[in-house]
Amino acid sequence: MNNIKYFLQFLIIVILFLIFKIIGLKNSTYISGKLFNFFGPLFRSNKICHNNLSLAFPELNKLERNKIIKNMWFNYGGILAEYIFIKKIKYSKKIKIENQFILDSIKEKSEPVIFVSGHFNNFELMAMHIEKSGIDLATIYRPLNNHFLNPIMENIRKKYICKKQIKKGISGTKDLLKYFKSGTSIALMIDQRVSEGIKCKFFGKEALTTTIPAQFVKKFNCQIVPIHIERKKDDNFKLRIFKPMNFSKNDTLESITLSLNLFLEKMILKSPGQWIWTHNRWK
Repeated sequence: MNNIKYFLQFLIIVILFLIFKIIGLKNSTYISGKLFNFFGPLFRSNKICHNNLSLAFPELNKLERNKIIKNMWFNYGGILAEYIFIKKIKYSKKIKIENQFILDSIKEKSEPVIFVSGHFNNFELMAMHIEKSGIDLATIYRPLNNHFLNPIMENIRKKYICKKQIKKGISGTKDLLKYFKSGTSIALMIDQRVSEGIKCKFFGKEALTTTIPAQFVKKFNCQIVPIHIERKKDDNFKLRIFKPMNFSKNDTLESITLSLNLFLEKMILKSPGQWIWTHNRWK
């Protein structure tokens, strides 16, 4: 049954990609966003969004939550359409960069750092720009459950986003360590629930959070560089590189992890509709 479902999903995505290719980037982003606006509320994950928003922003009423979720689904749809145009976006001027000098400095020093962020709008563009800036980079990805669609997405990621893609899991963590020791910087999404993490405050409530960035800090005394992306209008973005975070030997795994969660909170508060709320973050 799953194979049938996955194959139908695969066919729909392929057909959409063909249509998007014909109608162009701007139109595709808009139409795909509208499609997700319509179908998103029908998905089971829409309930997770409401639950998450109720936990993070208990003061919001249902109408206010719906507004944020509608914006999120529209952005989610835009991300899907933009995969087929990722090469065009990569070499366009659609991404305005704030603090590019930080990336230039990291490249010049040739010392690996840990880039951290979350699933903000078109999150794929962050790793893409870091690598485009000449920084040797590896990033972790979670394979799609849909084994028909996954090879296409992996190919797009390796070809246009980041060549060094590491599959999430225990073996992936070992690969991270190997790459970092060889001088490769690491890009991590730290906003998803993980079974091997620690409970850490996130919007004031305990949430399982990865300690990988903190472990690297303790082991290598490396810098952590937060990064954020925001959709400004249609298919245009603003990507901000933050000042590197330095921690002392007295900082613990818990305190470092909390600092990173606080960073995520600030970015989410800036534009709640640009963060993907579908992750079961506080389960």
